[in-house]
Amino acid sequence: MLTQKPAVASMTASGTRPPDANLVCYFDGEFVPLAEARIPVMTHGFLYGTAVFEGIRAYWNAEQEQLYGLKLLEHYKRLWQSAKVLLMKPPMAPEQLVEMTVDLLRRNGLRQDTYVRPTLYKSTEAIGVRLHNLDQKLVVFCVPFGEYIAVDRGISAQVVSWRRNSDQALPARSKIVGAYVNSAFSKTEAVLNGYDEAIVLTMDGHVSEGSAENFFLVRDGKLITPSITDDILEGITRSGLMQLARDEMGIETVVRTVDRSELYIADEAFLCGTGAQMSPIVEIDHRAVGNGEVGPITRKLAQLYFDTVRGKLPQHSNWVTPIY
Repeated sequence: MLTQKPAVASMTASGTRPPDANLVCYFDGEFVPLAEARIPVMTHGFLYGTAVFEGIRAYWNAEQEQLYGLKLLEHYKRLWQSAKVLLMKPPMAPEQLVEMTVDLLRRNGLRQDTYVRPTLYKSTEAIGVRLHNLDQKLVVFCVPFGEYIAVDRGISAQVVSWRRNSDQALPARSKIVGAYVNSAFSKTEAVLNGYDEAIVLTMDGHVSEGSAENFFLVRDGKLITPSITDDILEGITRSGLMQLARDEMGIETVVRTVDRSELYIADEAFLCGTGAQMSPIVEIDHRAVGNGEVGPITRKLAQLYFDTVRGKLPQHSNWVTPIY
């Protein structure tokens, strides 16, 4: 005899959980219960991955009793850029999308760290691979969200056999839903081989990203990160960390091509992204990074980052939008 599953399950290993029955989302122009938001099975975006998205975080500051949306405008400006690549146009300007998202977060009343996921998708119900002559819809939901990968300990990483999508095939600078199958291949290879995360190379063998995170290493006191021409996502957290390193630590970032062998002689390394936050790497391909512990530059930069996103650094208040 089949038994019904509980309506609310426990937190999963990835930090997510099934949506609460009381949550609402923005769906096709109105606020509706998240549990009732559905798309038809023949939706083009579902069949072919013809959709673009953003991953946005909002951080709860218990001392201030405040929820802070992180770089909302920057995320929606990037959504517009991604949409343009897929011959789409969001239904609102970036500034209006920010206002709607603040409204959405207030309606849900969450008082914990939260993940916001806007997705603009080809909504026509049709068989046939194309980008043109298709309708579109926007959905934005928010859910409680913890860690995507560990941020309070060093993780291990593997240089995987899969290569990053080339800009000539499927541009990584746009957050295209279908492109993340490449990320799934990379992540699963690393995890099934006993590592926490993947490091992915470009087609010509240079370091690109993690499975879904930007990559930094430290050598001789300098931050180094791959160029935007190395098939990376033009990361919002990536640029923010470069700003914090410069303004608060006096460390400039060198943006250049990184060879695989340079991974093995790095003093420190870390992955970053809005979803991933900032995750130190202490081992790559069975080789210790530096002394095998979280390094001082990474540790200091991480503290600055988490203080900033929780609204604790007034000099960087333009990063965050207070919700309540």
